[in-house]
Amino acid sequence: MSTGHPRVDYQTFLKSAPDAYAALLALGKVVGDSGLDTHLTELVKIRVSQINGCAFCIQHHLNVARKAGVESAKLDLVAAWQDAGVFSERESAALAWAESLTAVATQGASDKSYEALREHFTETEVIFLTVAIGTINNWNRIGVALRFSPQLPHRPART
Repeated sequence: MSTGHPRVDYQTFLKSAPDAYAALLALGKVVGDSGLDTHLTELVKIRVSQINGCAFCIQHHLNVARKAGVESAKLDLVAAWQDAGVFSERESAALAWAESLTAVATQGASDKSYEALREHFTETEVIFLTVAIGTINNWNRIGVALRFSPQLPHRPART
């Protein structure tokens, strides 16, 4: 169980491993430039980060998703997406694929999830969605291992 204390802070990671940081950012940029909907990719990144227990990435992608205009109901319910009734079939297929790939060590990449995904995504979209899922899983493993502290949104001080 985590003590909540960072092992290495995020800024130290950036300074100590700039090439690793740049490589992960480059993968993110490739996905961003692919044409996949930002709302969709942020929902997937949040869900994967929830599964992996990466507080840093959950907070980061909630901040990005809010700024991008993702509906608050979807952000509130992404952890229970299967029962929430607010996600499109396309979003649900992407979230199922994300969960399948995040648990790949124990269940493999399910044919059922892949077939559902192909009903809503082109082959190229599947490739970039898979890259997005792989990339956030990498970020999560780094963030969890080093215990990055969440970057909370700035709130004005109460007076």
